[in-house]
Amino acid sequence: MAKYLVQIVVLGSQALGRAFARAVRQEYQASQQAAAARNSGGGRSGGGDSRTAAANVRLGMTLEEAKQILNITPECDKAEIQKQYDRLFQLNDKNKGGSFYLQSKIFRAKERIDQDLQKAEEETPPKTESSQRS
Repeated sequence: MAKYLVQIVVLGSQALGRAFARAVRQEYQASQQAAAARNSGGGRSGGGDSRTAAANVRLGMTLEEAKQILNITPECDKAEIQKQYDRLFQLNDKNKGGSFYLQSKIFRAKERIDQDLQKAEEETPPKTESSQRS
């Protein structure tokens, strides 16, 4: 009887060990694929730009996450973004039964989008008189 019990325990531990090893391999492969996607510019960080990656780390979210939080489309202008921010911020006011955590996420999302818009404005060359006439 003890012999069979030991065999069951050994077989069970071998099965668990194989399953655990397979899970670790899959997780390793997934992390390698994610790293490759980030480095090639296909990831969620918006490319391999180190300034974008630094902003993601500092603000704790990517530009895509920020757009999802504020529920805006890529072609929204500043006025629409501000309108959506104000609406969501007021809806989640703690005095109205909202959540301070959600308000902070909304604030950080707006901050992240504003930073990206500011960076885009700095990179866009100013229009000259000759290009305005064309």
